[in-house]
Amino acid sequence: MATTNPNLMERAKDGVIGTIKGTGEIFTAVTDTVSDVLTHALAGTGRVGGAATHAASDVARGVIRGTSEVGGDLGSAARGMVVGALRGTKDIGTGTLELVTDTTAAVVREAAEVGSGLGQAGRGAVEGAIDGARELGLDVADAASAAATGAIRAAGQVSDAATREVTNAVTGVVDGVKVVAKSPFTKGRSEAAKGDASKPDAKSQGDAPARKTTKP
Repeated sequence: MATTNPNLMERAKDGVIGTIKGTGEIFTAVTDTVSDVLTHALAGTGRVGGAATHAASDVARGVIRGTSEVGGDLGSAARGMVVGALRGTKDIGTGTLELVTDTTAAVVREAAEVGSGLGQAGRGAVEGAIDGARELGLDVADAASAAATGAIRAAGQVSDAATREVTNAVTGVVDGVKVVAKSPFTKGRSEAAKGDASKPDAKSQGDAPARKTTKP
C-alpha cells in the first residue's frame, strides 16, 4: 500500500478552502486547485503510472476535508476532483481508468471519514468522470463505469447501508450515460461478519468423538 503524502493533502485542502472562501464557487475552485497541485507535484519528477494515481488519491482526501470544513457541497467537490485529476495527469503515463477508480474510491472513503454525503460524493465523482472523459476525448461509458466501481468498492469498506446508498446513487443513467459498475466489490463489514459467523467451527466438527454403535 502506498504511503500517504500529507503535503499533497494539505496543499489541496488549503487551496480549496482559500479559493472557495474567495469566490464561493466550488466546482471550478476544486477543478483548478486539483489540476494545479497535481501538475506541479508530478512535473519533472519521473512519477508516472501508479505514483500519479496515489498522488491523486492524496489530493482527493484534502479536497473533501477542505470542502467539508467550509460547509461546501461534496457532490460539486467530487465532480471537480475527478475532472481536475484527469486534467492534471493527462500528460503522465498512467492508466486513466485506474486513476478514475482509485480517485473516486478515495473521495468516498474521505466522505465517510467526515461523516456525510457518501452517495452525493460518489455521484459527483461519476459526473466528473463523464465530464473529464468528454473533455479529453476518452470513452465516456468506460470512465463512468470506472468511477462507479471505485465508489461502490469504497462504500463496501464502510457498511452494507453505505454500499446500498452509493450503488443507488452511481448506477443507472447519469448525465445521459448508462452507468454499469464492474464487480467484484469488497464486502461490507456486516456482510463479512455474517460470513464469518456462518462458517462451521472446525474444532466442534473435527474434534467431536465418533459415536459407537452397539451391535444387537
